[in-house]
Amino acid sequence: MLVKALPHAGDKHGETVCCAGVTPERKWRRQFPVPFRYLEDQKFIRWQWIEYDWRKPTDDKRPESQRVQEGTIRPGKEMPKKERAEFLHPLIVSSTLEAANNGATLALIRPRDTVFTFKKKRPEAINKERHGYTAAASQLSFLTQRQKPLEPCPYEFKFKYTTDDGRRHENICGDWETAAMFYRFEKISGEKDALRKMDETFNIEYPERGMVFALGAHSRYPDSWLLVGVIRLDEVDQLSLL
Repeated sequence: MLVKALPHAGDKHGETVCCAGVTPERKWRRQFPVPFRYLEDQKFIRWQWIEYDWRKPTDDKRPESQRVQEGTIRPGKEMPKKERAEFLHPLIVSSTLEAANNGATLALIRPRDTVFTFKKKRPEAINKERHGYTAAASQLSFLTQRQKPLEPCPYEFKFKYTTDDGRRHENICGDWETAAMFYRFEKISGEKDALRKMDETFNIEYPERGMVFALGAHSRYPDSWLLVGVIRLDEVDQLSLL
């Protein structure tokens, strides 16, 4: 597993998460709808292998998409850090255009000249999100483990970057782990310091050590690609692969 996008509050399934990962054969798979916060012994983390039962969705034509059958997720082992860079390297493409030309709707790119920024959301935008999460939580059956409605992140995070085809891009970050990083830092040292640490992480540490973006094509607007995963990943020496 590589990606957990920010939770979506829907009318049909309540609060769910769209996830994505790669098989041992390096084939992309998209999993939805996953009620992640309401899973008990089925929770998983980035870099963890999972198994699950699925069926092909009728309302999503993207080739990697799989509708996960409720209650079937079986978490497995975590991939060792030393194996990650070489495992993912063959999946990295120059751009989403290259991925689309290959018939893919999920892509891994190595961004260049990245600039991470943050912006406080308007109160009305936060209230709209909060209302959606509250409504989604109320849809749960009495058999479902209860959770407090998700509190929206008060900040919008963005990345500007260049892809290997020379094009400049700007994306809102829809990676749930990025929002979780804000809350983790805020709990320790407050909002101002949390933003400072995130600025250091994404503008200095990750670019220096190596970073990749996972992007996914929108289900209804295939030409629109969303930034759904920001992953710390070492660069690979090409000679080491020979």
